[in-house]
Amino acid sequence: MTEGTFGAPAGEPDLVQLLTPEGERCEHPDYAFDLDDEAVRGFYRDMVLTRRIDAEAIALQRQGELGIWASLLGQEAAQIGSGRAVRQQDFIFPTYREHGVAWCRGIDPLALISLFRGVDNGGWDPAEVNFHLYTIVIGAQTLHATGYAMGMQRDGCVGTGDPERDAAVLAYFGDGASAQGDVNESFIWSAVFNTPTVYFLQNNQWAISAPQEKQSRIPLYRRAAGFGFPGVRVDGNDVLACYAVTKAALQQARDGGGPTLIEAFTYRMGAHTTTDDPTRYRLQDELEHWKLKDPLARVKAYLTRNALIDDAFLADLDTEADDLAAHVRAGTLSMPEPDLAATFDRVYAEMTPELRAQQEWFREYHASFHPSGGAADGGAPHAEVTR
Repeated sequence: MTEGTFGAPAGEPDLVQLLTPEGERCEHPDYAFDLDDEAVRGFYRDMVLTRRIDAEAIALQRQGELGIWASLLGQEAAQIGSGRAVRQQDFIFPTYREHGVAWCRGIDPLALISLFRGVDNGGWDPAEVNFHLYTIVIGAQTLHATGYAMGMQRDGCVGTGDPERDAAVLAYFGDGASAQGDVNESFIWSAVFNTPTVYFLQNNQWAISAPQEKQSRIPLYRRAAGFGFPGVRVDGNDVLACYAVTKAALQQARDGGGPTLIEAFTYRMGAHTTTDDPTRYRLQDELEHWKLKDPLARVKAYLTRNALIDDAFLADLDTEADDLAAHVRAGTLSMPEPDLAATFDRVYAEMTPELRAQQEWFREYHASFHPSGGAADGGAPHAEVTR
């Protein structure tokens, strides 16, 4: 792969980059990283722990404990950098892969695991953490985000000058989703109504098996111009740059400056999900090329070169990662089987007679497979029912 300045593909514009793949700090005329080295150490910790959660979840799926898992391997910098740029009052709309952003929001990884295990529809309250439930329908969350941002405007939470009140919305999606009608419709509404929405596009080069060159004839961030708002491309493997660019875009949105499209140029080093085999459609040489830009390795190189971490720090972090993995595994294996009939309880705020009748029918139908009565409550008596 031929590259231009800052690692951008030849013939395409430069990426915003503040930390090179070799771990050296660099400057950009429009964006600056304004935190100290302790924050960089914290970012590195976040990325290491997020990667360990991901690895443990993949292992659990391979062992039959999860139905599926969507890995974030290679996208840790994009997620941690952008996630740490969010204020508490901002609201986030994720896809199904934003495990690092969820970590930044303080969500226990077991709350993510429960969804992929089939125990529930998402184990956290969005209103408590300002982080919406995972969205499986590709691109649909961008419409949700735009509508929520319009509500913020009407509630007087944008452009007041009060840093404790002004808020923005951060919506995540991928390069494949950028071609969805929902995403483009959300762009139109955001542009027309000047909503406080930051669209964070993680361009990991592959929409399952469709490569980037089969998805768009122009860099994806340029699409924003056609809708009437700014777009910027950032090195998605540079956690410092992802933080700086997202922080600036969010502040512009809070101030009433409208939407921004951020294209985080990164790479999916793993499979699309655990049901995917990437060796069938991409070359190993491509993967090896991107391994040299590993987001964790470049931060570690910077911290090591500047004597900001030592063996004791790394040993403690390894121990913390081991403990976190043990927490994920033990918590997953101890999750109770779901009551499948409870699905009917969550359709409306109040149960309707029609739903009640359907729920009773389902209980009887389910019990007919278990005449002993062990599963008459509509629960799943065997693991394979939900996995």
